[in-house]
Amino acid sequence: MTVQNIALIAGIILLFVFFNFFIRIYNKLVMLKNNYEKAFRNIDVILMQRAEEVPELVKVASKFMEHETELLTNLTKLRTDFLNSKSVGEKIENANEFSKTMKNLFAVSENYPTLASNSNFLELQKRVSQMEDKIADRREFFNDSINLYNVGIEEFPNFILAKIMGYKSQSLFDVTPEQKKYDGIQF
Repeated sequence: MTVQNIALIAGIILLFVFFNFFIRIYNKLVMLKNNYEKAFRNIDVILMQRAEEVPELVKVASKFMEHETELLTNLTKLRTDFLNSKSVGEKIENANEFSKTMKNLFAVSENYPTLASNSNFLELQKRVSQMEDKIADRREFFNDSINLYNVGIEEFPNFILAKIMGYKSQSLFDVTPEQKKYDGIQF
């Protein structure tokens, strides 16, 4: 074998190793991105179910809460805003505001004993509370996925390919200060 043949074989091997390395990084980044998107879609399903409860909740509550029309109107507006949200960030912001308003509704409902004892309202309140628990569980998984994604696109040499692919750091699904202050739904 000549030196040229050895250099050619070594070059082909190096090229193969480089492309293999490049493909592994690419696949890892794609997997991380798809995992965080899937994690948010799982949250989105529950958020959508919660939003679908609003018309029934407003219908039941409006019969009893004549003086709380602003709260019920705001809840309906927030539902519409959530349904019209395009980006993950918008959905997260609207979902947090929606949660705060739902908690206000349940807190205000205590001032209406007839409403608070209404079986339809109690059932809706129970379902929404269960959905909030599911959202909290899925939020934790989403934040884990975002953390892995953000670390993955910032690691060397991954960040080079991530920049080329246009991947950017994503925000965690944060708990708002209002949510941190809340004492829980009172039955």
